Amino acid sequence: MEKEERIRRIEEMEARMDQVLAAAVELERALENWETAQSKLKALSVYYASPAWREDFEADERGELPQELKRGVLSEDGLWDLLERARELEERLREEP
Repeated sequence: MEKEERIRRIEEMEARMDQVLAAAVELERALENWETAQSKLKALSVYYASPAWREDFEADERGELPQELKRGVLSEDGLWDLLERARELEERLREEP
């Protein structure tokens, strides 16, 4: 085997190792964030299934909430989509590669 070919192969494998290491670090951070978000996700799920969400939604429909109030959580599709997306992500995490 020629020296140049060996060096090229080692450089290629080293670049791959660096890329996988960077991806692993990024995934570790993302998983830590996801784990931290679980209690917030649970609270959103409980809220969405509760009478409180419906009451808040209806109050918004009646115009009882301030216009400047951020209320994406009252968007039926927005919150449902987030909860569904979270469920799909959990399924992906359980899948074997």
